[in-house]
Amino acid sequence: MEYRRLGASGFSVPALTFGTGTFGGGTEMFKAWGETDVAEATRLVDICLEAGLTMFDSADVYSKGAAEEILGQAIEGRRDRVLISTKATFRRGTGPNDVGSSRFHLTEAVHKALKRLKTDYIDLFQLHAYDAWTPHEEVLSTLDQLVREGKIRYVGCSNFSGWHLMKALATADRHGWPRYVAHQAYYSLVGRDYEWELMPLGLDQGVGAVVWSPLGWGRLTGKIRRGRPRPEVSRLNSKAAVDSGPQVDDEYLYKVVEALDEVAAEVGKTVPQVALNWLLQRPTVATVVIGARNEEQLRQNLGAVGWDLTKEQVAKLDAASARPLAYPYWHQKAAFPERNPFPVEV
Repeated sequence: MEYRRLGASGFSVPALTFGTGTFGGGTEMFKAWGETDVAEATRLVDICLEAGLTMFDSADVYSKGAAEEILGQAIEGRRDRVLISTKATFRRGTGPNDVGSSRFHLTEAVHKALKRLKTDYIDLFQLHAYDAWTPHEEVLSTLDQLVREGKIRYVGCSNFSGWHLMKALATADRHGWPRYVAHQAYYSLVGRDYEWELMPLGLDQGVGAVVWSPLGWGRLTGKIRRGRPRPEVSRLNSKAAVDSGPQVDDEYLYKVVEALDEVAAEVGKTVPQVALNWLLQRPTVATVVIGARNEEQLRQNLGAVGWDLTKEQVAKLDAASARPLAYPYWHQKAAFPERNPFPVEV
């Protein structure tokens, strides 16, 4: 397994990270992802470690904390062999302080996560969303204290806008607090908005991408094609899951899948393997979070590494997945590419 530098930090992470959204199935939405129990999770962790995949990503809201608990049990006795990434910010109770990135909530969230994970430190802790109520100084000073206490080692964010992230980085620099070295962001062949603002920012500021839902919310598994019924087992059969995820036009999806089919036939790989490999060649991408309901899916996703698409194959996928740009990006591309180029072809 290839290891990559996480942003501008001195920390290395595997090119693939295992996501635990399938662990537990504690809510309607997460049942649509999977219902992996401790025994199954332990087997999946075994396979990951055999392949050199050592980082596991979770969050306190995944199945109401059950995903972290299952992960903690699955890695018990081998904490020194794994890296743990987790997140908090979303509401986790009915009280007025059971939500957000306040000092109160983040401190409570980290302490509870450590108990569920059965560990005394978290390798990468990320804010799961941007809290516009809480001042950056309060957020970052809290994270600084948690780093100093040894409870977390590196900090990141998730689902931030460009100005959210830049303001946080400027605040950290001003006070000498830890900078976000990771941005856990949605990015896929059917969701390339990340390239417009967040990728250039990541390159400029040394923030690595931890990519979530790299298969477009289950759309790039190779099972969804023009003229075929949707598979019986899919998160796309759950209204709660569909409504909470990215929206993708069917015709656009089919166009991308058809291009993936062509490239997959050329390289002798599967559609998801090609989609994941495309991501691994994009600027700023430090690690791609893969999920799996079972051993077969996991082994297939692990086959995305150890080889590379050609420049011509990447260009074919770029062309098939291109979308009209929002303002001001279409103007920047059309009017002044000489001095303000995009990092990739958009």
